[in-house]
Amino acid sequence: MTKRIDPGDVRVQVATKKLYIGLMDVAISTLRAELSRWIERARAGEEVIVTDRGTPVARLLPVDTAPLLDQLVQNGVLSRPRRAGRPTARDATRVRASGPVADLVSEQRD
Repeated sequence: MTKRIDPGDVRVQVATKKLYIGLMDVAISTLRAELSRWIERARAGEEVIVTDRGTPVARLLPVDTAPLLDQLVQNGVLSRPRRAGRPTARDATRVRASGPVADLVSEQRD
């Protein structure tokens, strides 16, 4: 939007631009009155900018409910293990401590 201000002989041209384009704007009063409708729009993937007297104050976005590991696999950052389950030790006997582990560590440090 461009406005021309003509105070006497001096001409000033002021240009204003929106900082966000293609987003849905909603006033706080309208958001309060129609909250469920705006939440549904956000849930559907729209980004909603909440304004207070025309000034953006908040952003309403959908929450991605997929767990972090699933998101990383989907984005190709991680891959799933080839075999499921936890590996087990074979033919190994379990070591049992005769006392508290902290005492054993203290002895080894001396």
